[in-house]
Amino acid sequence: MIQVKVFGVAVDPVTKGFVVILKDHDEKKWLPIWIGPYEAKMISMALEKSKPNRPFSPDLIKNIIESGEMEIDKIVISDIKNNTYYATIWLRKGEKQLLIDARPSDAIAVALRLESPIFISDEVMKKASISHSSKEEEVSLRLSQLKNELQNEIDKENYEKAARLRDEIKKLEKMKNIPPLRP
Repeated sequence: MIQVKVFGVAVDPVTKGFVVILKDHDEKKWLPIWIGPYEAKMISMALEKSKPNRPFSPDLIKNIIESGEMEIDKIVISDIKNNTYYATIWLRKGEKQLLIDARPSDAIAVALRLESPIFISDEVMKKASISHSSKEEEVSLRLSQLKNELQNEIDKENYEKAARLRDEIKKLEKMKNIPPLRP
């Protein structure tokens, strides 16, 4: 198994769908997993350490785990079949270990909230990972991620942070010679 970190959530420039990017610690391999807009928001909020007024589903699961005096040992993205990823949450209470089937996006959202490690099986990494990308691909991914964050900040009416993100996007677009982001 390979431990990974969540690099971020981006919008796929081709499909316009959301993608969570997981990278190994050497950042030589990365695994893109396409997810829905709600899941993208839940993962983005966890990455930003944003606290909702009322708990969303991953927050509810976190609260249940903590109030049940349980811990997540790890999340494992264990399989891929017909372009569908499978994950397992390794939950522990005392000496008892429970393996819970989950969608990777849900498992990742919960793992981020509980600061639990995330792993990918060697088999999944061999089948679906992408080797270190070019600098241009990295910039494209970062731009997509920043645009997603920008929209989240605008939705939250956090205009100061949105302005900083807009400026960072403009710098990256100049590096890539992309037409500038419209206000």
